[in-house]
Amino acid sequence: MSEPANTERIPQEAAFLHDVVREVERVIVGQRALLDGLLIGLLADGHVLLEGVPGLAKSLAVQSLAGALGGTFRRIQFTPDLLPSDLLGTQVHDMRTGEWTVREGPVFANFVLADEINRAPAKVQSALLEAMQERQVSLAGETRALPEPFLVLATQNPVELEGTYPLPEAQVDRFMLKVVVGYPTKDEESEIIERMAHSGPRPVVRQVAEPSQVLAARRALDDVYVDEKVRRYVVDLVFATRAPADAGLPELAPLVMYGASPRASIALVQAARARAFLDGRAFVEPHDVKRVGFDVLRHRVLTTYEAEAEGLDSEHVIRAVFDAVPVP
Repeated sequence: MSEPANTERIPQEAAFLHDVVREVERVIVGQRALLDGLLIGLLADGHVLLEGVPGLAKSLAVQSLAGALGGTFRRIQFTPDLLPSDLLGTQVHDMRTGEWTVREGPVFANFVLADEINRAPAKVQSALLEAMQERQVSLAGETRALPEPFLVLATQNPVELEGTYPLPEAQVDRFMLKVVVGYPTKDEESEIIERMAHSGPRPVVRQVAEPSQVLAARRALDDVYVDEKVRRYVVDLVFATRAPADAGLPELAPLVMYGASPRASIALVQAARARAFLDGRAFVEPHDVKRVGFDVLRHRVLTTYEAEAEGLDSEHVIRAVFDAVPVP
């Protein structure tokens, strides 16, 4: 596996991210997998879906990351009575002048936190997902581009189902990553309690970077080298989710309803590039693909009712696929 000529550029462009991580970790205890997922989505220009029970600092992590990077940040609390205009914006009539003006909605920001996205009805979810895909919004007959960088970080609560509208599988595919946020360790939770019990002022995230640095890092990401063997490895993994019997996994065939789409292959390569970039490397290793594989694939592999009856989910399928497909 050969390396590109400009290997020195990657560590230089990635240096500011270390400052961002240090700043966010002043507020967030642990949850490094969550922070890495957010940074990979940011670098790879892909939106991130965060799933976890309440109280795991999902919203705080997103807000802290946005504060450290600068740019505009908007938080939208999704509720069943939300309308698309509450998200995208609308026309406003001025009674004094008789003129109509356009008032842009909260989606016009660099970082958009869609909190509890599964609480909004389908038409609101569709409006947001269309903006995520097209990176533009039509208002009053005009097409308005969303700012750059533009990143949607959505959270959903998997526990409470009353009053929720689950995202359709085809729309979930618009998210590059689905990060499952787990509980902290005992030591981390002890530190959380100590911080919250402290009577002094709590740490506040300072801005240590600029949105322009994110855009420059994205351009540098194109220089991260992906060998043909790694690309073939990605294709083999994705095809194994579609036809597990052909990959030597006939026992998975009754468990898989739909495998990952070609969008998953693209996302795997881009996320692996971002993972290598975060590590300061100018080339992708197969291990990078494995490290991002679950976040990229877990919401793109749909299991059958038979799998559900046996208590098996998409992560079981993905784990078996990674174990079976030969690593180059």
